[in-house]
Amino acid sequence: MARIYIRELFRFRTNILSHPAIVSSTPNISSSSSFCTSTGGRRISSCNSRLAVLKSCRNMRHLSQIQAYLIICGLFRRPFVASKVLKLSADFADVDYTILIFRSIDLPDTVCVNAVIKAYSVSSVAHQAPVFYFEMLRNGFLCNSFTFPPLFSCCRKMGCVEYGEKFHGQAIKNGVDSVLDVQNSMIHMYGCCGAIECAEKVFGEMSVRDLVSWNSITDAYANLGHLDVAHRLFDVMPDRNVISWNIMMGGYLKGGNPGCALKLFREMAKAGVKGGETTIVSVLTACRRSARLKEGRSVHGVLIRTFFKSNLFLDTALIDMYSKCARVDIARVIYDRMTKRNLVCRNAMILGHCIHGNPEDGLKLFEEMVDGIQSKDGEINLEKGIKRIEGQGLIPDEITFIGVLCACARQGLLAQGRNYYSQMIDKFHIKPNFAHYWCMTNLFVGAGLVQEAEEILRRMPEEGEDLSWESSFWAGLLSSCRFQGEVFLGEKIATYLIESEPRNLSYYRLLLNVYAVAGRWEDVVRVKEMMKNRGIKQMPGCSLADLKQIVHEFKLGENWKEGVEVNTATGELLQS
Repeated sequence: MARIYIRELFRFRTNILSHPAIVSSTPNISSSSSFCTSTGGRRISSCNSRLAVLKSCRNMRHLSQIQAYLIICGLFRRPFVASKVLKLSADFADVDYTILIFRSIDLPDTVCVNAVIKAYSVSSVAHQAPVFYFEMLRNGFLCNSFTFPPLFSCCRKMGCVEYGEKFHGQAIKNGVDSVLDVQNSMIHMYGCCGAIECAEKVFGEMSVRDLVSWNSITDAYANLGHLDVAHRLFDVMPDRNVISWNIMMGGYLKGGNPGCALKLFREMAKAGVKGGETTIVSVLTACRRSARLKEGRSVHGVLIRTFFKSNLFLDTALIDMYSKCARVDIARVIYDRMTKRNLVCRNAMILGHCIHGNPEDGLKLFEEMVDGIQSKDGEINLEKGIKRIEGQGLIPDEITFIGVLCACARQGLLAQGRNYYSQMIDKFHIKPNFAHYWCMTNLFVGAGLVQEAEEILRRMPEEGEDLSWESSFWAGLLSSCRFQGEVFLGEKIATYLIESEPRNLSYYRLLLNVYAVAGRWEDVVRVKEMMKNRGIKQMPGCSLADLKQIVHEFKLGENWKEGVEVNTATGELLQS
């Protein structure tokens, strides 16, 4: 391996030295003075030509080759050259390599320190940026306005408003708190950390505001659910771009109002604003949540007619939308045509089959998915690798098994359900959550094993152990996917949830639904009276979420939708 790498390095060096822009022509030696002048000029020209190679660098492997060449040529000892390599490494978000280069520079300047901070801000170790910053301060580092936007970005990723306030103070101390980019990054940081008063204060004190400023403050209110304020800001914006519209649509989706998101999309189209990938994903998500197949198909048609480039996010959103609208057949066609698939995409298709379509197709797809990490004797090898060249073998997660167990419950596959449940815990080391317990409960009840169903319920974690915010979604598990379960199960689960969170409206709606399905109208009246006495008001027009909604929101809301709808939009707004 080392021989191959060295051979590639020398081949790379030969190609560079043979390039016409780098190799100078033979000088006309007429005198010693002209020789010295031409030699000096050639050295400068040669140095600049060699540094020009950095502009063609496209990845870290290429950069390491260029750095090796610069070391051989003796140019890497120059601080200016080393800082160029450092900046490229930071742009590629390779923190470890960036730190190694930084430590090799004798006298790193402000540009070098800023490059390292930027590398931290786009990495998974953003929490190390504050430590590095204060270490540099002790070594005499003089910061500037370019230092703070990546620092505030790190605070946003950490969700640490305390560090954000410290860096705000540092910006004031160094006289850069009135710089537009610094103010915009502060608004964004405070908004993402939930400190809306601080964000509003910074916005109010700005002498000059640009589109990023307006997008940042609007996004701050939308993320916190203050959609009325966010929409008023949206209405009074001096100017808008596609990110402005995406922020509002994402806010309404997050606030559970897909109808308003679709209405905004129509207004956006009338205004002649062309949407991007984030816009399309938001619209498809709104169509999925409101089960509007006709509008979803229209959006799909627009994508086809405009030759919109297909990608993983869009295809996954289409699969999800068609599955929720009971057109699993179309979702499967899209899935089969995809050239690249990841776990989220496969989960969307498995859930589509298991919940909305033919459960057997979902189980078959699951078996194909884990085939790549399963040895011949049936053992699961988690160290075998995450993917293969063909038919990627991927490690399933808790969402995958929600679909699988749901399929078993729908089909009454008791033995298979037990087997999958054991695999999930023993082989894949996944801790069961409410949805897994509920699927297994219904599987047992459907097979007449009521005592085992009760035992599953008893093993559910107590309040505070594993009952997180997801429980508010899981509250709708009984509404449409009731399988063959009896009323007492629903009553028992709903009562348990009400005792856990007495002020949560979803749990009361769940219990009302269970009694209504069973025709126990006296109990319906009793629960409504209990809600009235406790001051719990039922929102008009609200319907229970079902298992379909639970599964989709749990996965695509937390791990994919949030990333596409919110993080992508807020990342873009700082680049506009």
